[in-house]
Amino acid sequence: MSSGQPQPDTPAIVACTISRDVQNFDLLIEDMEMALGEAWGDLGFSEALAFFGQPEADSLQFVAMAMDCEDEDELPLMGDIITQAHAKGIKVILIAEDVTPAALHSLLRQGADEFIPYPLPEQELQAAIDRLSAPEPQPEPVANTHQLKSGSRREGALIVCHGMAGGTGSTTLAVNLAWELAELSNSKEPRVCLLDFDMQHGSVSTYLDLPRREAVMEMLSETDSLDEEIFGQALLPFQEKLQVLTAPADMIPLEIITPEDVERVIEMARSHFDFVVVDLPHTLVQWSETMLQLAHVYFAVIELDMRSAQNTVRMKRALQSEGLPFDKLRFALNRAPKFTDLSGKSRVKRMGDSLGISIDLQLPDGGKPVTQSCDHGLPLALSNAKNPLRKEIAKLAQSLHELGQGEADAAA
Repeated sequence: MSSGQPQPDTPAIVACTISRDVQNFDLLIEDMEMALGEAWGDLGFSEALAFFGQPEADSLQFVAMAMDCEDEDELPLMGDIITQAHAKGIKVILIAEDVTPAALHSLLRQGADEFIPYPLPEQELQAAIDRLSAPEPQPEPVANTHQLKSGSRREGALIVCHGMAGGTGSTTLAVNLAWELAELSNSKEPRVCLLDFDMQHGSVSTYLDLPRREAVMEMLSETDSLDEEIFGQALLPFQEKLQVLTAPADMIPLEIITPEDVERVIEMARSHFDFVVVDLPHTLVQWSETMLQLAHVYFAVIELDMRSAQNTVRMKRALQSEGLPFDKLRFALNRAPKFTDLSGKSRVKRMGDSLGISIDLQLPDGGKPVTQSCDHGLPLALSNAKNPLRKEIAKLAQSLHELGQGEADAAA
């Protein structure tokens, strides 16, 4: 490892670490040496700005800025470093350990190109370097963005899908429900919007074979200036009937967005679409209460197993302790027993009674075709229209559509 400012007899320095003390990030040292050999240097926060003004900085391709909770007082200086690095055409990889979401949000908004949590996941630094050195993507055709009408004042229904445990099928429900609602619309313009708010593991883009785009993170980072143009550019069309906001391209902390950010995005979506379907992460975050309060229908997706039961009890306790409306949750049992399975039906009743909940919706097990449909990036209506799960979701969509139409007629 080279240290301090580069010497004339050393290899050309193509990268630098910037930190309070790089020895606090031993895994970063190892990964930098593995990726670059001796072609990198180390700078302190106070040294970085001065070094950018020297001729030796002209060869820099990127800097890896490492910070922990003790460095949060240096946020203004770090912001200046990011700004100066960009002015010199130098990419910035932000590496953070035990840092608040607000601090991360601030630095990412100021232009950090990549974010990696510390301890570094295996090969993640090399992957970030590869992404930075990849050719700049070509601008997407304008046809890929949805042009929203300025001044639209719809009051779309907000439908939320939240899995009480991993693998319960909440994303499958969200994707297929959104598509079925879109199919019921007679309008030539899309009337349904699907939002993937699972920032880390969201798979809506996979289930609909859509790319993840940088515009999503840019939009989420600047919601205070959100308008129709910015929101429309973050959306992607599916089959010209459904508009989709995918999860960001990179895995980001769930709390990097605030309740105010979520409220602005939801308000924008509702003002332009008749139905807004949201897929939530399993984890409760600071904006979970916002979603619960805003939702017109909140589906809590469970299965007939112990983990769903235990998580439902914990959810009930958490909401009631905060005085939040637990009764607003509409429980949907996925992979429900068949009509002829009397033993299974009895287990469902016992589960509801023991948890003190009403299981309002029972979705049949669609079997392997459901997984295949997700892997192929198609809703069940397009890949296996006769699937029992698809039929049940179609019935649900029809009832929600009729309810929405009835409320619209009453308002008129």
